[in-house]
Amino acid sequence: MPPRTRISEDMIVNAALDIIRQSGEECLNARTLARKLNCSTQPIMYHFSTIEQLKNKVYAQADHYHTEWLMRPSDQNDPLLQIGLNYIRFAAEQPNLFRFLFQSGYVREKNIREMIDSPELLPVLSAMQQGLQLSMEKTREVFLTVALFTHGYASIVANNDLESDEETIAGLLERALNGALMAAGMEE
Repeated sequence: MPPRTRISEDMIVNAALDIIRQSGEECLNARTLARKLNCSTQPIMYHFSTIEQLKNKVYAQADHYHTEWLMRPSDQNDPLLQIGLNYIRFAAEQPNLFRFLFQSGYVREKNIREMIDSPELLPVLSAMQQGLQLSMEKTREVFLTVALFTHGYASIVANNDLESDEETIAGLLERALNGALMAAGMEE
């Protein structure tokens, strides 16, 4: 008899992430995961006592993947504009992951301030701070204004099969950014 393949925690998390990416968070359960891994549900339940525990682990991995996606280089010179466009591209190209990350209730932070201060956002804020040449506090203010606009647009794209016109989006994001920068400068 051939040796059994050991199902690792990483294999389970990666397979769960694939299921969410392809079919949505609502399709993730022990049976669909076991089917994808070609195993019984026993290895899944060995590593994760509940599906909620698994989803929390998958959420952390999806969040890391999302941060890497945001930091992808593009033809934009402005880092905030680049990050904003990448955020909307993510929503357009990965709508199930976008909904899982931002519309499923798995966000750990309890308010906007906690979200802006989260360690996962620091690479994004640092890149923006360098490009904008502002203090970190002013960068956070500008980010918040532009992020709310960007998130709204991305949500519409992710939930409505809306075509994404990057030229129009870039123009709108640039206007939002200029307004946020002007507001941050006027407060000084």
